[in-house]
Parts: sequence; structure tokens; C-alpha cells
Amino acid sequence: MKVVTFGEIMLRLSTPGFTRFVQSQQFDVTYGGGEANVAAALAGYGLDSYFVCKLPKHEIGQSAVNHLRRYGVNTDFLVRGGDRIGIYFLETGASQRASKVVYDRANSAVSQMESGEVDWNAVFAGAEWFHWTGITPALGETAQKALAAACEAARKAGVRVSCDLNFRKKLWTTTEAQQVMQPLMEYVDVCIANEEDADKSLGMKAGTTDVEAAELDESGYFELAGRLKDKYSFDTVAITLRESYSASRNGWSAMLLDDKECATPRRSKQYEIQLVDRVGGGDSFASGLIYGLLKKSSTADALEFAVAASCLKQTIPGDFNLVTVDEVDKLAGGDGSGRVER
Repeated sequence: MKVVTFGEIMLRLSTPGFTRFVQSQQFDVTYGGGEANVAAALAGYGLDSYFVCKLPKHEIGQSAVNHLRRYGVNTDFLVRGGDRIGIYFLETGASQRASKVVYDRANSAVSQMESGEVDWNAVFAGAEWFHWTGITPALGETAQKALAAACEAARKAGVRVSCDLNFRKKLWTTTEAQQVMQPLMEYVDVCIANEEDADKSLGMKAGTTDVEAAELDESGYFELAGRLKDKYSFDTVAITLRESYSASRNGWSAMLLDDKECATPRRSKQYEIQLVDRVGGGDSFASGLIYGLLKKSSTADALEFAVAASCLKQTIPGDFNLVTVDEVDKLAGGDGSGRVER
């Protein structure tokens, strides 16, 4: 099955271990970004995964391309040009000290990619699915126009579309996000969010939940999913539920509402995770859900696959979720012992 994502892949520079920015004398290098993370996971699950982006022709741009290809992502529709690749710096937190991200992505190549630089009809020929996140339109007006063109072409091709709302306050304001995101929802079939995304991007709150106090109002999430589905005519709404006990330990689950087995909101099993790297956790949920909705026999099974996949990702350094379908199925089926496999 052919799946397509469109967004930005960035150079990630992270401090080794749990060192702080002010004390570290070197950075670990990898690459990542919302839609690229989804593309890599789907390729790992055996799907025909395409990533659309614009990257400079220089060696750092090529290194990002090589990173995608290393994990089986098809780069046939990548555009080459522009002057720079976006960068983000990561300091991994521990215990009560939160992780921190610093962006250096202004004027990146993809933020200046014109919609006409991509043959979107060719991109979506034979495709089953198109995924994007709220990060891409936050990159600026040019990126917004390119995304709108992609959504139009996907609709014309009869491709199912998912969006992870992914609000980033360092990229735009709540007002800007809602002005852009709300009209784009007309193209979306599957909406993925957490409580902050739904509030900041679409102006819809989730009950009395206090994530920082690790207190979830489950009924509030169920009600939120119903309002989102009704207002925007989504066929599926998925909401991730994170209970932040500390920067090192989180509770993790999700809920799903759709027109099929989950016509009444359904919550997944809950995992307690000792975090290694939570960056990309939401993307791993999105990719797991896409795979599950395409390949699993029920949407309930798709939900459990997505939550198990994202649980495993948060134990892996780097942005990409480097797990197999068998590993995810094993955890979703109840084997979370962590025993050595010989």
C-alpha cells in the first residue's frame, strides 16, 4: 500500500545522555520531523512509504536524504533546492527536570517550497493514504499554499487523509493556528490530537484534565472527540492521553471514536513508560494508527496497535520508531515483560 507524508525533516542535535545545553561540549546527530517520522515507521511496517519535502543540494541536505533512504522511505518526490535545512536542539530531561527544544528553522528550504514544484497528481497516483501535521502550515504562508495544493490533489485522487494537529507555540500563535487549521479540516478524514492541540489549533477544550498533575478527565476526552467529529465530519478521531508523572515516567494510552466498532468512544489499555526519548511519541502513534486502520481487522485493534507502537518508540533514542509489526503485536497482545530474547 502506498502512503504519502509531506513536511519538514530537520537536523537534530541533542546533548549526550542527560547533559544540559550549557554543559555539553558536543552533540549527537540524527534527523527527524513529524511527517518524516511517520514515513519511516510506515516503511518499517512494510508499506510503500513516500516522503515529500524540499532539501538543499549540499551535503547536509543529502545526509538527511540518505537517512530517510536508510530506513526504506521512498524519496522520489523530494525537491532539491534552497539554502538550509531546519535544525532543532534537544536537551533530554530527567525526573522533575523537563526536556527542552530550541529551534533554528527559519527560512528552511521546505518553508519556501512553492506548490508548483511538486507534481501532486503523480505523488498521489495509486496512493491509499496522505498524512500531514499542524507543524507544516506553521512554517509560513508558502508552506500553507503547498499543503492546500496537496490536500486538494489527495481529495481529487480519492486518498484518505489524516492530520495530527501538533500545535507548536514556538512557531505560531493560537490565533494564527486556528485561522489556518480550521479551514484545512474540510480535507481531513482522520483527526489525531491531544488536549493541547485540540484547544490551541481548533479552540476546543477537553474537560477538566490537568496533564501536569497526571489527572485525566476521561469523560471530557470522550465528549471532546464527539464534538470534533460532529463539527468537522471526521470519520475517525483519536486522542492520545499522556499522564506526566515526571520527565522520566509517563502514563500512556489513547482513545478512539469512529463510525465502526468504536461508535462509542473506546479507551486503549494504559502503559507506564520509563522514558528514554519521548520525541516522536505522537508521530509513532499516528503511524501505528495509519497502519492499523489499513491492515488490522478492526478499528479497536488499530487503536491498540498504535498505542503499543508509540509505547515502544519512547524507549528508543532518536525520532524514528524502529520497531517491527511483530514486536508491536507482541506488546499489544500483552507481553510487556522486557525479557531478553535469545
